[in-house]
Amino acid sequence: MVKEKIISIEHLDMETTHLPIKPRSTMTRYMALLFAIACGMAVANIYFAQPLLDSLASEFGITYSSIGMVITITQLCYALGLLLIVPLGDLLNRRRLIIGQMLLSVLSLILVGIAPIVTVLFIGLAVVGLLAVVTQVLVAFAATWAAPEERGRIVGLVQSGIVIGILLARTFAGVLTDLAGWRSVYLVSAIMMLIITGVLFRILPGDDSERESLSYANLLRSMFTLFRQERILRIRGILALLIFIVFGTLWTSLVLPLSTTPFSLSHTAIGAFGLAGVAGALGAARAGSLADRGLGQFTTCIALVLLLVSWFFIGLVKHSLIALVIGIIILDLSVQAVHVTNQSMIFTVRPEARSRLTAAYMIFYSIGSATGSIVSTSIYANDGWIGVCLFGASVSAIALLYWIITYRLTEQITVKSDLT
Repeated sequence: MVKEKIISIEHLDMETTHLPIKPRSTMTRYMALLFAIACGMAVANIYFAQPLLDSLASEFGITYSSIGMVITITQLCYALGLLLIVPLGDLLNRRRLIIGQMLLSVLSLILVGIAPIVTVLFIGLAVVGLLAVVTQVLVAFAATWAAPEERGRIVGLVQSGIVIGILLARTFAGVLTDLAGWRSVYLVSAIMMLIITGVLFRILPGDDSERESLSYANLLRSMFTLFRQERILRIRGILALLIFIVFGTLWTSLVLPLSTTPFSLSHTAIGAFGLAGVAGALGAARAGSLADRGLGQFTTCIALVLLLVSWFFIGLVKHSLIALVIGIIILDLSVQAVHVTNQSMIFTVRPEARSRLTAAYMIFYSIGSATGSIVSTSIYANDGWIGVCLFGASVSAIALLYWIITYRLTEQITVKSDLT
C-alpha cells in the first residue's frame, strides 16, 4: 500500500526561529484516553446550551429567531481563543497552560450557572467559549508525544473524546435540566472540571519540548504566515469550515422541531439523540489510522458522499424518528471522519509549529459551527425544518464539490513514500 506524506513546499519567514524537536516517549493508550476524557469534558461546556435553547429563550425573553446567538457567542469566542491562546503552546509550558485554563473554566461555568440577567449569561458563555480551547492545547500536546507512525491513531482517539463530549453534552444537559433546572448543568460541570483538573495536575507529563524564540506578537503573526504558505492548511481548513456549518446546522436547530408538536419531547429525550451521534463518532475514530496508512483522500471522499446522503434521512423527522437517528449517525460519522483526517494530514507539516497549526485549522471549525448555529435557527423560524434540511444538504454538496476541485491541488503537495 502506497503511503502519502504531506510535505511543506515553502518555509516560514526568517523572523521565526526553528528549533529541533527532541525525540520523546511514545504516548501510552492510557494517557491518550485521559487526554480524550479531559478534552470531552472541556469542550462539552460550549454545547450544553443547544438542547436548552427553549428554556433559555423562555427565561431570558429571547426570540426563537435570535436564540442561535447563544451558541454563536460561545463559538466566536472559541475562535478568538484559538487565535490568542492555543498558539501559546509553542511558546509556553503546555502543562501549566492547560491547568491554568481549566481552573479559569471552573470560574466561568459558575458565572453562567448563577447568571441573573441575559447580559451576565452572555459574558459567562463568552468566557466559557474562550477557555474551552484547552482541548486544542491537549490535542497538540498529544500529537507531539505520539510516535510519527501512530500519530493519526492517537489524534483520532483524542479527537473521538472531543466528539463524544460534544454529543453527550446534550444528553447530560437534558437529564440535569429535567431534574434540577438548566442552571444545574453548568454548576455540576464546574465541579467535574475541578476534579479532572486535579487529576491532570497529578499525572500530566512534564512538557520539555523545545520552544520557539519568538515574542507573542511575532507568534501570532506567524500564524498568518502559516495560512499563506501551507496550502494543505488552507485546503483542509476550508473543508472543515463547510462540514462544521453542516454539523452546527443539525445540532443547533434539532431541539426546535423535537420540542414542539407533534413530538413535544422532554429535554432528556432530546438530549438522548446525542447518543446516536456517539455511535458515529466512535466509528470515525478509525479515520486517523486510515490516514496513517495513506488513505486520507479516499476516506474524505466516502465521508463527504455519506454526509450528503444523511440529510435524506434527517429530512424524514416528521415521519420517523428512526430515520432521524440513522441520519444523525451517518452525519456525525462523516463529519468526524473528515475532521480527524484533516488533522492527521496537517500535523505532518511544521512539527515546531504544531500548536499554531492546530489553532489555525480550528478557527475554520469554530467559524463554521457558529455560522451553522445562527443561520439554521433563522431558517427554521422562516422556513421550518424542510428549509433547514435543504440548507444542510446544499452545504454538504458544496463540500463534496470543493473536495473534487481541490483533489489535484492536494496531490501536488504530497509525495509517495516509495519515492522518499
